[in-house]
Amino acid sequence: MAHPAFSSSNVAVITGGASGIGFAAAKRLSAMGLKVAIADLGGERLDAATAALKAEAGPESVLAVATDVTKVLELEHLREAVEAKFGGVDILMNNAGIQPGSSVFDVKHWDSIIAVNLFGVIRGSQVFGPSMVKRGKPGLIINTGSKQGITTPPGDPAYNVSKSGVKTFTEALQHELRNTKDCHVTAHLFIPGFVYTPLAAGGRTEKPAGAWTSEQTVDFMIDRVSAGDFYILCPDNDVTRALDEKRILWSARDIIENRPPLSRWHADYQEKFAAFLKGTD
Repeated sequence: MAHPAFSSSNVAVITGGASGIGFAAAKRLSAMGLKVAIADLGGERLDAATAALKAEAGPESVLAVATDVTKVLELEHLREAVEAKFGGVDILMNNAGIQPGSSVFDVKHWDSIIAVNLFGVIRGSQVFGPSMVKRGKPGLIINTGSKQGITTPPGDPAYNVSKSGVKTFTEALQHELRNTKDCHVTAHLFIPGFVYTPLAAGGRTEKPAGAWTSEQTVDFMIDRVSAGDFYILCPDNDVTRALDEKRILWSARDIIENRPPLSRWHADYQEKFAAFLKGTD
Protein backbone atom coordinates (compact mmCIF):
# COMPACT_ATOMS: atom_id res chain seq x y z
CA MET A 1 0.00 0.00 0.00
CA ALA A 2 1.34 3.41 -0.96
CA HIS A 3 2.20 5.98 1.69
CA PRO A 4 -0.83 8.23 2.34
CA ALA A 5 1.13 11.28 1.18
CA PHE A 6 1.05 9.77 -2.32
CA SER A 7 -2.75 10.07 -2.36
CA SER A 8 -4.51 11.58 -5.34
CA SER A 9 -5.06 15.37 -5.12
CA ASN A 10 -2.17 15.84 -2.69
CA VAL A 11 0.61 18.29 -3.54
CA ALA A 12 4.26 17.53 -4.33
CA VAL A 13 7.10 20.02 -4.77
CA ILE A 14 10.21 18.80 -6.58
CA THR A 15 13.38 20.83 -6.94
CA GLY A 16 15.58 19.97 -9.88
CA GLY A 17 12.29 18.93 -11.45
CA ALA A 18 12.99 19.83 -15.07
CA SER A 19 15.12 16.79 -15.95
CA GLY A 20 16.45 13.44 -14.82
CA ILE A 21 15.16 11.90 -11.63
CA GLY A 22 13.26 15.05 -10.66
CA PHE A 23 11.28 15.12 -13.90
CA ALA A 24 10.64 11.38 -13.70
CA ALA A 25 9.30 11.86 -10.16
CA ALA A 26 7.07 14.70 -11.34
CA LYS A 27 5.65 12.56 -14.14
CA ARG A 28 5.11 9.57 -11.85
CA LEU A 29 3.39 11.55 -9.09
CA SER A 30 1.31 13.45 -11.61
CA ALA A 31 0.17 10.14 -13.10
CA MET A 32 -0.85 9.08 -9.58
CA GLY A 33 -3.18 12.08 -9.45
CA LEU A 34 -1.08 14.47 -7.38
CA LYS A 35 -0.73 18.16 -8.11
CA VAL A 36 2.90 18.79 -8.94
CA ALA A 37 5.11 21.87 -8.66
CA ILE A 38 8.51 21.66 -10.30
CA ALA A 39 11.29 24.08 -9.46
CA ASP A 40 14.43 24.51 -11.51
CA LEU A 41 16.53 27.23 -13.05
CA GLY A 42 14.54 29.18 -15.60
CA GLY A 43 15.04 28.46 -19.27
CA GLU A 44 14.12 26.15 -22.12
CA ARG A 45 14.54 22.98 -20.09
CA LEU A 46 12.05 24.11 -17.46
CA ASP A 47 9.65 25.34 -20.14
CA ALA A 48 9.79 22.00 -21.99
CA ALA A 49 9.26 19.98 -18.80
CA THR A 50 6.31 22.16 -17.83
CA ALA A 51 4.69 21.76 -21.24
CA ALA A 52 5.12 17.98 -21.13
CA LEU A 53 3.56 17.70 -17.67
CA LYS A 54 0.66 19.97 -18.54
CA ALA A 55 -0.03 18.00 -21.71
CA GLU A 56 -0.51 14.86 -19.61
CA ALA A 57 -2.13 16.21 -16.44
CA GLY A 58 -3.68 19.51 -17.47
CA PRO A 59 -2.56 23.04 -16.58
CA GLU A 60 -4.63 23.14 -13.40
CA SER A 61 -2.53 20.36 -11.84
CA VAL A 62 0.95 21.61 -12.73
CA LEU A 63 2.99 24.56 -11.56
CA ALA A 64 6.51 25.51 -12.58
CA VAL A 65 8.52 28.12 -10.71
CA ALA A 66 11.97 29.25 -11.80
CA THR A 67 14.00 28.82 -8.63
CA ASP A 68 17.63 29.02 -7.59
CA VAL A 69 17.75 26.74 -4.54
CA THR A 70 20.83 28.56 -3.23
CA LYS A 71 18.67 31.63 -2.54
CA VAL A 72 16.33 31.51 0.45
CA LEU A 73 14.12 34.28 -0.92
CA GLU A 74 13.51 32.27 -4.08
CA LEU A 75 12.64 29.16 -2.05
CA GLU A 76 10.22 31.24 -0.01
CA HIS A 77 8.70 32.55 -3.24
CA LEU A 78 8.34 28.95 -4.42
CA ARG A 79 6.49 27.99 -1.24
CA GLU A 80 4.19 31.00 -1.51
CA ALA A 81 3.43 30.27 -5.17
CA VAL A 82 2.61 26.63 -4.42
CA GLU A 83 0.40 27.50 -1.47
CA ALA A 84 -1.42 30.14 -3.50
CA LYS A 85 -2.21 27.72 -6.34
CA PHE A 86 -2.58 24.37 -4.55
CA GLY A 87 -2.68 24.94 -0.81
CA GLY A 88 -0.37 23.12 1.59
CA VAL A 89 2.46 20.81 0.57
CA ASP A 90 2.36 17.07 1.28
CA ILE A 91 5.60 15.97 -0.38
CA LEU A 92 8.84 17.91 -0.68
CA MET A 93 11.58 16.34 -2.78
CA ASN A 94 14.84 18.27 -2.38
CA ASN A 95 16.45 16.90 -5.51
CA ALA A 96 18.35 19.74 -7.21
CA GLY A 97 22.00 18.86 -7.68
CA ILE A 98 25.09 19.57 -9.77
CA GLN A 99 28.31 17.67 -10.42
CA PRO A 100 30.75 19.75 -12.49
CA GLY A 101 33.78 17.98 -11.01
CA SER A 102 36.25 19.02 -8.32
CA SER A 103 39.66 18.41 -6.80
CA VAL A 104 41.02 18.95 -3.32
CA PHE A 105 43.27 21.95 -3.92
CA ASP A 106 41.42 23.61 -6.79
CA VAL A 107 38.80 26.00 -5.39
CA LYS A 108 36.81 25.94 -8.64
CA HIS A 109 33.23 24.65 -8.22
CA TRP A 110 33.44 24.03 -4.46
CA ASP A 111 31.19 26.90 -3.43
CA SER A 112 28.54 26.20 -6.07
CA ILE A 113 28.47 22.44 -5.37
CA ILE A 114 28.05 22.93 -1.62
CA ALA A 115 25.50 25.71 -2.15
CA VAL A 116 23.26 23.68 -4.46
CA ASN A 117 23.70 20.10 -3.26
CA LEU A 118 23.85 20.68 0.49
CA PHE A 119 22.41 24.07 1.33
CA GLY A 120 19.68 23.64 -1.28
CA VAL A 121 18.51 20.63 0.72
CA ILE A 122 18.93 22.31 4.10
CA ARG A 123 17.18 25.55 3.11
CA GLY A 124 14.45 23.72 1.25
CA SER A 125 13.68 21.68 4.36
CA GLN A 126 13.78 24.77 6.56
CA VAL A 127 11.50 26.79 4.28
CA PHE A 128 8.87 24.08 3.73
CA GLY A 129 9.21 21.82 6.78
CA PRO A 130 7.55 23.90 9.53
CA SER A 131 4.36 24.54 7.56
CA MET A 132 4.20 20.88 6.53
CA VAL A 133 4.39 19.83 10.18
CA LYS A 134 1.74 22.37 11.25
CA ARG A 135 -0.77 20.91 8.81
CA GLY A 136 -1.01 17.76 10.93
CA LYS A 137 -1.21 15.53 7.85
CA PRO A 138 1.04 12.68 6.71
CA GLY A 139 3.85 14.22 4.73
CA LEU A 140 7.24 13.38 3.25
CA ILE A 141 10.52 15.22 2.89
CA ILE A 142 12.69 13.21 0.51
CA ASN A 143 16.29 14.38 0.15
CA THR A 144 18.41 13.10 -2.72
CA GLY A 145 21.77 11.89 -1.49
CA SER A 146 24.34 9.66 -3.18
CA LYS A 147 26.38 6.55 -2.51
CA GLN A 148 29.35 8.86 -3.04
CA GLY A 149 28.30 10.58 0.17
CA ILE A 150 28.62 7.28 2.07
CA THR A 151 31.64 5.44 0.64
CA THR A 152 33.26 8.70 -0.60
CA PRO A 153 35.35 7.36 -3.50
CA PRO A 154 38.32 9.48 -4.62
CA GLY A 155 37.97 11.77 -7.61
CA ASP A 156 35.28 14.33 -6.77
CA PRO A 157 35.70 15.49 -3.17
CA ALA A 158 33.36 18.50 -3.28
CA TYR A 159 30.47 16.37 -4.50
CA ASN A 160 31.23 13.73 -1.87
CA VAL A 161 31.34 16.33 0.88
CA SER A 162 28.02 17.82 -0.23
CA LYS A 163 26.29 14.45 -0.32
CA SER A 164 27.83 13.34 2.99
CA GLY A 165 26.30 16.49 4.43
CA VAL A 166 22.91 15.62 2.96
CA LYS A 167 23.07 12.24 4.71
CA THR A 168 23.97 13.80 8.06
CA PHE A 169 21.36 16.55 7.75
CA THR A 170 18.57 14.18 6.75
CA GLU A 171 19.31 11.88 9.66
CA ALA A 172 19.11 14.88 12.01
CA LEU A 173 15.92 16.06 10.30
CA GLN A 174 14.20 12.70 10.77
CA HIS A 175 15.28 12.62 14.41
CA GLU A 176 13.77 16.08 14.90
CA LEU A 177 10.51 15.16 13.16
CA ARG A 178 9.96 11.92 15.05
CA ASN A 179 10.43 13.77 18.33
CA THR A 180 8.05 16.58 17.44
CA LYS A 181 4.65 16.22 19.07
CA ASP A 182 1.77 15.46 16.71
CA CYS A 183 4.10 15.47 13.71
CA HIS A 184 3.09 13.19 10.83
CA VAL A 185 5.88 14.24 8.46
CA THR A 186 8.85 11.93 7.94
CA ALA A 187 12.18 12.49 6.25
CA HIS A 188 13.89 9.99 3.94
CA LEU A 189 17.35 9.77 2.41
CA PHE A 190 17.07 8.81 -1.26
CA ILE A 191 20.29 7.14 -2.46
CA PRO A 192 20.20 6.42 -6.19
CA GLY A 193 22.58 3.98 -7.81
CA PHE A 194 23.92 4.34 -11.35
CA VAL A 195 21.14 6.22 -13.16
CA TYR A 196 21.20 7.45 -16.74
CA THR A 197 20.44 11.15 -16.32
CA PRO A 198 21.90 14.34 -17.81
CA LEU A 199 23.99 14.67 -14.63
CA ALA A 200 25.55 11.22 -15.06
CA ALA A 201 25.48 10.85 -18.84
CA GLY A 202 29.05 12.04 -19.33
CA GLY A 203 28.44 12.75 -23.00
CA ARG A 204 26.80 9.38 -23.70
CA THR A 205 23.70 9.41 -25.87
CA GLU A 206 22.53 5.89 -25.00
CA LYS A 207 21.86 4.38 -21.59
CA PRO A 208 24.68 2.09 -20.44
CA ALA A 209 23.56 -1.47 -19.71
CA GLY A 210 24.53 -1.13 -16.07
CA ALA A 211 22.40 1.94 -15.40
CA TRP A 212 18.80 2.17 -14.31
CA THR A 213 16.45 4.65 -15.90
CA SER A 214 15.16 7.58 -13.88
CA GLU A 215 11.72 5.99 -13.99
CA GLN A 216 12.96 2.72 -12.47
CA THR A 217 14.71 4.65 -9.73
CA VAL A 218 11.62 6.71 -8.89
CA ASP A 219 9.39 3.62 -8.77
CA PHE A 220 11.85 2.00 -6.36
CA MET A 221 11.86 5.15 -4.23
CA ILE A 222 8.07 5.23 -3.99
CA ASP A 223 7.91 1.53 -3.07
CA ARG A 224 10.55 1.81 -0.35
CA VAL A 225 9.19 5.03 1.14
CA SER A 226 5.79 3.33 1.32
CA ALA A 227 7.45 0.39 3.07
CA GLY A 228 8.78 2.79 5.72
CA ASP A 229 12.47 2.81 4.78
CA PHE A 230 14.51 5.82 5.79
CA TYR A 231 17.56 4.85 3.73
CA ILE A 232 16.31 4.33 0.18
CA LEU A 233 19.39 2.48 -1.07
CA CYS A 234 18.82 1.83 -4.77
CA PRO A 235 20.49 -0.97 -6.70
CA ASP A 236 21.11 -0.82 -10.45
CA ASN A 237 21.90 -3.34 -13.19
CA ASP A 238 25.54 -3.62 -12.08
CA VAL A 239 25.41 -3.29 -8.31
CA THR A 240 23.18 -5.32 -6.01
CA ARG A 241 22.16 -4.29 -2.52
CA ALA A 242 24.45 -7.02 -1.15
CA LEU A 243 27.44 -5.45 -2.89
CA ASP A 244 26.47 -1.98 -1.67
CA GLU A 245 26.25 -3.31 1.88
CA LYS A 246 29.74 -4.79 1.69
CA ARG A 247 31.21 -1.58 0.32
CA ILE A 248 29.54 0.45 3.07
CA LEU A 249 30.66 -1.99 5.76
CA TRP A 250 34.24 -1.90 4.49
CA SER A 251 34.24 1.89 4.69
CA ALA A 252 32.95 1.81 8.26
CA ARG A 253 35.66 -0.65 9.21
CA ASP A 254 38.33 1.85 8.13
CA ILE A 255 37.46 3.74 11.31
CA ILE A 256 36.93 0.73 13.53
CA GLU A 257 40.19 -0.95 12.48
CA ASN A 258 42.15 2.32 12.18
CA ARG A 259 43.05 1.63 8.58
CA PRO A 260 44.16 4.35 6.15
CA PRO A 261 41.23 6.40 4.87
CA LEU A 262 39.67 5.15 1.65
CA SER A 263 41.56 1.89 2.09
CA ARG A 264 39.39 0.30 -0.59
CA TRP A 265 41.50 2.29 -3.08
CA HIS A 266 44.82 1.84 -1.19
CA ALA A 267 47.35 -0.45 -2.87
CA ASP A 268 48.13 -2.27 0.38
CA TYR A 269 44.49 -3.28 0.85
CA GLN A 270 43.42 -4.26 -2.68
CA GLU A 271 43.74 -8.00 -2.09
CA LYS A 272 42.07 -7.79 1.32
CA PHE A 273 39.13 -5.87 -0.14
CA ALA A 274 38.75 -8.39 -2.97
CA ALA A 275 38.75 -11.22 -0.42
CA PHE A 276 36.21 -9.37 1.69
CA LEU A 277 33.86 -9.08 -1.27
CA LYS A 278 34.20 -12.80 -1.93
CA GLY A 279 33.48 -13.55 1.73
CA THR A 280 36.88 -15.12 2.38
CA ASP A 281 38.07 -12.40 4.78
